[in-house]
Parts: sequence; C-alpha cells; structure tokens
Amino acid sequence: MFHAQILTLFPEFFASPLSCSIPKRAISSGIVDVECIQIREFATDKHSKVDDTPYGGGPGMLMKPGPVVASIRAAREKHPDTHVVMLTPSGSRFTQAKALEYTEKPGITLLCGRYEGFDERICDYVDEEISLGDYVLSGGEPAAMCVLDSVIRLLPEVLGSPESAVLDSFSEEGILDWPHYTRPEEFEGKRVPDVLLSGNHSKIEKWRKEQAELRSKQRHVKYSDCDD
Repeated sequence: MFHAQILTLFPEFFASPLSCSIPKRAISSGIVDVECIQIREFATDKHSKVDDTPYGGGPGMLMKPGPVVASIRAAREKHPDTHVVMLTPSGSRFTQAKALEYTEKPGITLLCGRYEGFDERICDYVDEEISLGDYVLSGGEPAAMCVLDSVIRLLPEVLGSPESAVLDSFSEEGILDWPHYTRPEEFEGKRVPDVLLSGNHSKIEKWRKEQAELRSKQRHVKYSDCDD
C-alpha cells in the first residue's frame, strides 16, 4: 500500500476531493492510504499558536518551526521511509516525471504552508521542496492535492486502463497529448479527421505523433526531440 500523509492547518480541505472519482477508488481499493495530520496539534502554548511575526519586520506572519518540525517527526515516526515534500513557491517545478518518481517510493508526506510561508530553518527537516508554478496560492493545500492526485492516478491498478497514464500529456519528453475525438463524426459542421476513421493504424499513429509535436510547439511546451 502507498502511504500519503498531509501536514496541514486545514485537514477539512481534503475531504471532498478525496471522496470522489479516482482518489476515492484508490482509497476504497486499499491501494493508497491518506492521512491528514493537523499541525496545530503540535503547538505547545495554550493558544495553539503556529505562526509569529518575522524577525527584521515585514508584512504577514510565518509558520513557526516548533509545531511544523514536530508534525514532520510524527509523520516519520508513523512511516520512517516516507519522503517529506514541502509545498512552497521557491521549490523545484513539479512535473509528470516527478509524479512518477514519487510512485516508486513507499509513500510521501506533503507539508502545506500558510501565511507568508515557513521559517527557513524548517527546510532542513524535509527531503524536497516543490512548487506547482510561478504563482502564489492562499496555502499549500491546493498544491498538495494536485500533487497527490497526479501521483495516485499513476499507481498500479488505479486506472481502468494502464495505457491511460502511459499516454498522458508530458509522459514522453514533456510532449503534450494529441487531439482526441469521439462520436458523433460531425458536430456543428466540424468533422472528425478522416485519418481517424480510416482504420489504418500506422497512419493514425503517425498523425497522432505529428499532432502531439505540433500542439507542443504551438503551446510553448519544452521538449527535446520534436525538431529532429
């Protein structure tokens, strides 16, 4: 079983997305176990305070190292081989390749920030820092759910068809998926490309490869072999 732990101030954020579709199926099937750990429970003062003002001044509040590090240690105690990932704008860009890499681990622990971010010393207690992109969210919870969802769908036996994950966008050299069509053959004057109706699988495969490369170029996705 793949273990996923989420360190967060808002465990309730995950109730809905984990109770439907693919995550629900994976959890119900016993393929993945997801546990939310409330960081505030590790605060030591009577007000359960997890944030404080930054040294040197400045706007906002920072998450204190004490409660966060204690929650990380609790997560490692439950699963000593877990891979602890901090969700932060300053982290490395999350990719499909990284999601696949996470599936090869026994489990992951996703650390969600809030306020202006983390006390820098917390970085010494995590294995990796990850960002979804060059923008800022209200907290790490939406990012953590994106990471968790992308990892869950890649786990063996989660998807109905294993090929669905293999053929995803970005699964090969960062190239986008090709255009897809289904019935009817014509919709409001727009027809399905004739090649897809031809039954010629070699031509279809060639068309799909060309379309995937063209779409990747048009949408400015970085890839390595499309110009060969």
